[in-house]
Amino acid sequence: MLTTRFVTGAPNWIDVGTTDIDGATSFYGGLFGWRFRSAGPEAGGYGFFERDGRIAAGGMQTGPEQGPPSWTVYFRSPDARAAAAASEAAHGTVPVPPMEVMDQGTMAVLADRAGAAFGIWQPGQRAGLDVAGEPGALCWVELYTPDTAAAAAYYGAVLGLETSAVDFPGAGTYTCVNPAGQGEDGMFGGIVPLADDAEATLPHWLPYFAVTDTDATLARAVETGGTVVVPATDIEGVGRLARLTDPYGARFAVLTPAPRSE
Repeated sequence: MLTTRFVTGAPNWIDVGTTDIDGATSFYGGLFGWRFRSAGPEAGGYGFFERDGRIAAGGMQTGPEQGPPSWTVYFRSPDARAAAAASEAAHGTVPVPPMEVMDQGTMAVLADRAGAAFGIWQPGQRAGLDVAGEPGALCWVELYTPDTAAAAAYYGAVLGLETSAVDFPGAGTYTCVNPAGQGEDGMFGGIVPLADDAEATLPHWLPYFAVTDTDATLARAVETGGTVVVPATDIEGVGRLARLTDPYGARFAVLTPAPRSE
């Protein structure tokens, strides 16, 4: 699971672009206890979702020209420009070239060879999120892609990520992802065949947020305009998870982690 011990190649930021930032604030506030705080007039409407005063995500209102509402997962890199160059060399693209975000860091948006978009965050004054891996915060990410081997090669070249096969009882073999040299302790996500998501047609990164009660969270989401894509499901050794969309169409998942065995 994710922590704020961000290392090169690990997710260190996440944000949502939405057609209604006020509505999204109300929706995610009800689910995760978030409050929205503007980053200031110079930030162009961007702001932070905070839980107990700690930044759990970012967000801003977007228009049709910026694509449909969606979550973007960012990965830590010591050199955003080198990562962009590596993406192009690995047959990916660079939809948003590296740019400095005041003194906070340098960001870019890349897309892998299948078209799945993701972000790069090169830390400046801000290393990343204030909270991860606990209720109301990002805890896991998954890439849905038509070619898992090609994806593993791309992210190895661009971010230095490593993959390993893990067997889950009743759920088959799962491709886990970790930063170079971090092994099992550094696992933060997985690569999943796109065909396993019957509701999706395009490759994408899916964020998981930890919750204390998956079923109660789903009920609250439906009450406030969300849609359940995959109902609550138990995965032995992992926990109880579900996939859904917010009222504006942004896809995400929730997970109540299984108790860790000592």
